[in-house]
Amino acid sequence: QVQLVESGGGLGQAGGSLTLSCAASGNIGTINVMGWYRQAPGKQRELVAIITSGGNTNYIDSVKGRFTISRDYAKKTVYLQMNSLKPEDTAVYYCNLKVVNMEYWGKGTVVTVSS
Repeated sequence: QVQLVESGGGLGQAGGSLTLSCAASGNIGTINVMGWYRQAPGKQRELVAIITSGGNTNYIDSVKGRFTISRDYAKKTVYLQMNSLKPEDTAVYYCNLKVVNMEYWGKGTVVTVSS
């Protein structure tokens, strides 16, 4: 059974940096997409960044140039390096894995950015 466990959230300052990690366990296949979503209070969950098993990435416009998604295939881990943090980045960040016709979610990690 696939499980995703996030870590690295916490309190950051505007202009600062945080790094999120998501470790997957179980059979995640060789062709998949891993990504990060976030949900701010009172808002819908939105896609932040994704990375395919081939290494292609995509970001929402609001984080381009500030956030970087990467993955370690051997460790089955995906990272989100968040730089130049803004208060509007405050949200619960969720790890996501899509493989074949299955989708998995982590429980989320809270990121709070103070101004």
